[in-house]
Amino acid sequence: MTHKDEYPEQVAAATAFLRERLTTQPVVGIILGTGLGRVIDHMDVRDTISYDEIPNFPVSTVESHHGRLLVGTVNGVEVLAMQGRFHLYEGYSAKTATFPVRVMGELGIRRLLVTNAAGGMNPQFRRGDLMMITDHINLQHDNPLIGPNHAAWGPRFPDMSAPYDAAFCTLIEHKALDLKVRLQQGVYVAVVGPNMETRAEYRFLRTIGADVVGMSTVPEVIAARHMGIRCAAISVITDECFPDALEEVSLEDVLAAADEAEPKLTQIITEVLPEIALA
Repeated sequence: MTHKDEYPEQVAAATAFLRERLTTQPVVGIILGTGLGRVIDHMDVRDTISYDEIPNFPVSTVESHHGRLLVGTVNGVEVLAMQGRFHLYEGYSAKTATFPVRVMGELGIRRLLVTNAAGGMNPQFRRGDLMMITDHINLQHDNPLIGPNHAAWGPRFPDMSAPYDAAFCTLIEHKALDLKVRLQQGVYVAVVGPNMETRAEYRFLRTIGADVVGMSTVPEVIAARHMGIRCAAISVITDECFPDALEEVSLEDVLAAADEAEPKLTQIITEVLPEIALA
């Protein structure tokens, strides 16, 4: 007996619902991380859609995530922005957590900009720094591509040699230089969470080549690249994860650090978006 994969049909239903609400073609998808929502202050919002209105859409359970999809323009660019994302630690599979990315792809979006809050393990990084992600490591023991492959979205074995678009990275780097914003570059490792890591785990993650650690982004980028969507991602370093000088950190600490760093992140995003849209 074969089991029918209903996932593509669920994505199609959500896509059809949103297509009825859209009056223009969104060009860039934006996923906003924990405490990183001020880009919305610079957005000309035409429509606000709660996740629970959209057929088959997951619902965010994290208090700091608003759980709504915003349609409008940022600096003249048509965008679809997620205020609140989905994580494996909420009990979702990687496939479910990336459901919105599949919908964005079906809506014709071919550029994705992702932000997140992350712990900095590179000793050169400091709390409040921004880091452009140049590569990633998936330690979440899940993958959004597990299960039947929907050939209309992409190949069974997609290449991941360059998940973060080189042209986008160059544009972001140049924009940070123009704005005189300190921008680090490095490797993001995704873990399940929701707990912070132990000293031994930070040592391990640093040893295998990671500069920052977080609990998101990688599944979304994998699903996007599978669909041929070009990606860029920026982390805000919200805490310093140095094993020999480790201090306790709370969600309040993370949110406070994100709030302090967010103006720099928002400035880069709003100013680079027109260039990404045309690249």
